[in-house]
Amino acid sequence: MADRSFLNWPFFDDTHRDYYERFDAWVGANLTDIDHGDVDESCRRIAGKLGEAGWLEASAVDPDEAGSTMDVRTLCLSREILARHDGLADFAFAMQGLGTGALSFFGTPEQRQWLAKTRKGAALSAFALSEPRSGSDVANMEMTAAREGGDYVLNGEKTWISNGGIADVYTVFARTGEAPGAKGISAFVVPADTPGLEIAERINVIAPHPLARLSFENCRIPESALIGEAGSGFRIAMSVLDVFRSTVGAAALGFARRALDETVNRAANRELFGAPLFDLQMVQGHIADMALDVDAAALLIYRAAWTKDMGAVRVTREAAMAKLYATDKAQEVIDKAVQIHGGDGVRSGHIIESLYRDIRALRIYEGASDVQKIVIARQALATAQTGA
Repeated sequence: MADRSFLNWPFFDDTHRDYYERFDAWVGANLTDIDHGDVDESCRRIAGKLGEAGWLEASAVDPDEAGSTMDVRTLCLSREILARHDGLADFAFAMQGLGTGALSFFGTPEQRQWLAKTRKGAALSAFALSEPRSGSDVANMEMTAAREGGDYVLNGEKTWISNGGIADVYTVFARTGEAPGAKGISAFVVPADTPGLEIAERINVIAPHPLARLSFENCRIPESALIGEAGSGFRIAMSVLDVFRSTVGAAALGFARRALDETVNRAANRELFGAPLFDLQMVQGHIADMALDVDAAALLIYRAAWTKDMGAVRVTREAAMAKLYATDKAQEVIDKAVQIHGGDGVRSGHIIESLYRDIRALRIYEGASDVQKIVIARQALATAQTGA
């Protein structure tokens, strides 16, 4: 069983502790034997199960519902639990939140009608930001949305889009030209069946999940599809990522916790030279490093989540630190797990081999590790200059 002592940290209250226990038990009982050979169908099935049981309500909020507020700590706990059990389950949950985050925070009541479907798992959502020549450099976006009468016409491509090819609705960012760079980008809600939107390519990666390149050719959408104000797309995207970037760290933490648990069990029960593997001081040193990295990552993740939940408008610095440290250190933790498991650690189908493939993408998407270092450095400079 994973260490749960962190739930007693002051970042959490009884509501979070109760949620953790209930959700962890539900996932263990209901999301077993996930088919990783058909990821499209598995993601649909997982989202459906999560939605039917009410767990997707934590992935996004509907401001029209009384008392509905985004709790980032609950989001992070959810992703940590799911990732510890199965990476594809975490992916399915996370995309329902990331894909509709802009609607939750900035959408009109009409646009937010999608939330009734995505939070029930009846519709899948996607966040279409990256392009072939502008991944981390969002301000260099090339896709356009031109005004024509009462419509916008989208032309261009998006790539590396999670849930691409199976999503029912996309949050799409495109250049509308109000100003150069980041200030000339807008956000739109685009149903998957809109004429002119095509799946140009399905992309296969080392840890399979639905990914695609999208093509928009004279894709006409009404003015009512605009999320927020024209020219506010960059701010909308960063606000959404500000919330969900910490949850990427939480998913990495879930992977790392599973690797640590499996490694401690392996070291305690595997014999080498007539004694448990754990008796070797070198193995003890590796496990100590793994446990230290897990706890340090958890502290950064839940600090960022707590700070946002306490009312901070932006947590750019905290979220960047959490994602950078948690994902990089999870990679190191899992690598140590592979080493201690020996041949089993690289055997196809083994949990450690699966974790080794699962973790790598988290150091790239929603802001690569090197980009997070730039973000942190700029935040440090700004703080030094303003004294705030």
